[in-house]
Amino acid sequence: QAAPAAAAAEPALEYFDAKKLADADEASVTGPAHDAMLADQRKLLDAAVEACAQFNKVSDFTAFTVVMRLDADGRVQKTWREGMSPLALCVQGQVRGKIAFVPPKAPFYSALEVSFTK
Repeated sequence: QAAPAAAAAEPALEYFDAKKLADADEASVTGPAHDAMLADQRKLLDAAVEACAQFNKVSDFTAFTVVMRLDADGRVQKTWREGMSPLALCVQGQVRGKIAFVPPKAPFYSALEVSFTK
């Protein structure tokens, strides 16, 4: 079967392209809205890490980034990942389909950047 026209029309993004979009979209959010976005990202990340810790012993603390494409409701529609640790893979899976935050536009790209040394 042929792919639906909507899916075929969307350009295939690689991680680095999605990350650039996330950097630009996040930079467009300022003031209290930016603080609220960061707080909601933290809640999403904390919930994902907690869920991952229940399934796996977390022993690899390598930095990673998960980029998310959000719809108008803030639901994570697609993800890209930099990093191959079990935790990175698990967090990517945990955030899919979840509500991150209600973005100012859709699609909106956002990144969860995780480092255990900063």
